[in-house]
Amino acid sequence: MSQERRDTRPRLLQAMIDAFGQADLRRRILLTLGLLVVFRFIAHVPVPGADVEAMRQFLEGGAGAGALVGMLDLFSGGAMRNMSVAALGVYPYITAVIIMQLLVPVIPRLQAIAREGDAGRARINLFTHWLTVPLAVLQGYGQLILLQHYGVVSNIGLSGDALLPTVSMVIAMTAGTMFLVWLGELITEYGIGNGVSLIIFSGIVCTLPELIGRGYLATGNMWGLVVFLALAMAILVTIVIFTEAHRRIPVQYARSLYRGGRMYRQSGGTHIPIRVNSAGMIPVIFAMALLIFPGVVAGFFASPPGDAPNFANSIVNLFTSTHWFYWGMYFILVMGFTFFYAMIIFQQQNLGETLQRQGAFLPGIRPGRTTQHYLNRVITRVTWAGALFLAFVAISPFIVQNITGIQVLVLPAIGMLIVVGVALDTMRQLEAQLMMRRYEGFLK
Repeated sequence: MSQERRDTRPRLLQAMIDAFGQADLRRRILLTLGLLVVFRFIAHVPVPGADVEAMRQFLEGGAGAGALVGMLDLFSGGAMRNMSVAALGVYPYITAVIIMQLLVPVIPRLQAIAREGDAGRARINLFTHWLTVPLAVLQGYGQLILLQHYGVVSNIGLSGDALLPTVSMVIAMTAGTMFLVWLGELITEYGIGNGVSLIIFSGIVCTLPELIGRGYLATGNMWGLVVFLALAMAILVTIVIFTEAHRRIPVQYARSLYRGGRMYRQSGGTHIPIRVNSAGMIPVIFAMALLIFPGVVAGFFASPPGDAPNFANSIVNLFTSTHWFYWGMYFILVMGFTFFYAMIIFQQQNLGETLQRQGAFLPGIRPGRTTQHYLNRVITRVTWAGALFLAFVAISPFIVQNITGIQVLVLPAIGMLIVVGVALDTMRQLEAQLMMRRYEGFLK
């Protein structure tokens, strides 16, 4: 009878029950949740001299520098909105990871280190941590200067009475970033899932109550709200489909077995999964940062309200989220960065040489250079679908707002990409842990 009840339960619910039934898995899950709670507490500890209310009013602008800080607020899990010691979030670390990924195929010494297996990856990771510290210092000071220009903070500088407050705020923000990176690595090593990704994930999920509150403000346009929710669900399903979509390239290989003093050749087969969205979130981040930059720089030279507008004012207006030019450029940049980043990652893998070294080959394709050319053509065709998908998701807030006419709600497209990716990756790792213990998974 109990077995029948067990079989009628939903697979996901049964998997969670099985996970909590294992002492080591239960410890991993509870440790992950506990460290995420610690992060949420840290996100509400303000830096010295912070004006939290002024920061929140600044973020309500949503254009120009407000859009840039809003993007950083997303990666800090809402800590930027609270002017917390964790205001930089893990963004400096993400930047350091991206820089190292781009430098490894360019610098021969780093290429040699990357080929050393686990020891090489550990050294690359150490270099990434070292690079994170100066990046956090520079980003923290740059953000404070930007916020001072817009009246959010004051007394920022490197001379006179401003030196000590500035240094203390930058040190506090840098320490907050490294603390979050440390928490993320604890989650990765002793918990479930990728720790840094889960920190960003938890920050986005914590903004859901605010999104629901804005939904109540849109109840005057009930039909538009229904259409908004329907489009949001359709985009969410599309994100899940394209995140999991991949092209399988068949691979054949030969194995040598020794039996009774003789060698036998056995053929075997597998496949290489080429993901449609192999670039992940990086192209969207690059495109948004590059697109916001002209408006931020022009904002320093624009005429104040009430005065005659100058050329800088025109640039600011052109690069706001309400102008069609902004979204058109956004679409093009996301497409370009998707191809660029996907090709960089693919070249680092060097699959043609790796397959040849392992004695594997693609059916009907000569090993070596010919295989590499074939794989290049495949990744280029597959990346077209991934680039169009990412570009569409990037401009979906503009499309949804124009279809529904709702202005108080903004579709969190980037947040949806992150949430879906992190959730699927965490579920995949949890399923792997269950399968190791001979429990049925829940992703099939």
